[in-house]
Amino acid sequence: MGLDEAASRAQRAYDAAADTYDADANGFWEVTGRRTIGRLRLARGARVLDLPCGSGASALAAARAVGPDGRVVGFDLAQGLLELARAKASRESLVNVELVHADVRATGFGDAEFDAVVCVFGIFFVPDREQLMRELWRMVAPGGALAVTTWGPDMLEPGAGMFWEAVAREQPELVRTFNPWDELVEPAQLLGLYERSGIDGATAELVDAYQPLRRPEDWWDIVMGSGFRGTVEQLAPDARRRVREQNLAAVEGGQSVRTAAVYGLAVKR
Repeated sequence: MGLDEAASRAQRAYDAAADTYDADANGFWEVTGRRTIGRLRLARGARVLDLPCGSGASALAAARAVGPDGRVVGFDLAQGLLELARAKASRESLVNVELVHADVRATGFGDAEFDAVVCVFGIFFVPDREQLMRELWRMVAPGGALAVTTWGPDMLEPGAGMFWEAVAREQPELVRTFNPWDELVEPAQLLGLYERSGIDGATAELVDAYQPLRRPEDWWDIVMGSGFRGTVEQLAPDARRRVREQNLAAVEGGQSVRTAAVYGLAVKR
């Protein structure tokens, strides 16, 4: 399957972000991945598919949970993030995890191959979300679960607003009037996606969270290690410098940004 523009844009952004993705200020990736896996209560020996897996926050948490007799497969389009995940898996001697560079919509797996399928901060990147949900559900075994986690309200605010204001001063054509995750920031919205995809009995919960900023530079690490990186890469060098300076001037140490998430779960009866 060839990549559409949405997938290509995400791939470019997160490949570029790999150099900062695992910075301390981006600890919310790890926290959200662990929480997603914790809610599954995975059995030892379970089979888990995680996509997109990023630098391994949820995939490696799953690998620890299922033990050496289990199996975890992670898919992602960002080769740089996969390299980070492989390095972490090697350091922990996790031999039960396979990390694959591929489109999450074309896994090649058969029906009911996994006890859990996990999608953290990824469902909104594809144009046809219902189709992807049905594809993920197809691979869930009876008694297994599909866990989908999305951003909650006010993603990375107030920092996100500061960032877009600075970009608007330089290249207003780069400012997004709508983000794809904006439609899934409430439990009812995520439940609606499950229902429209033909998946009954799902639950969803909003869990509030905040990422502390010890210093202004922490906020810029978040910008450079997240989807904002795609916009930064399109700025001219002088404009990029000014946007960074404006962001650092607007942020004070001791602040925090909101990292709330909606955790959805459906069990296949």
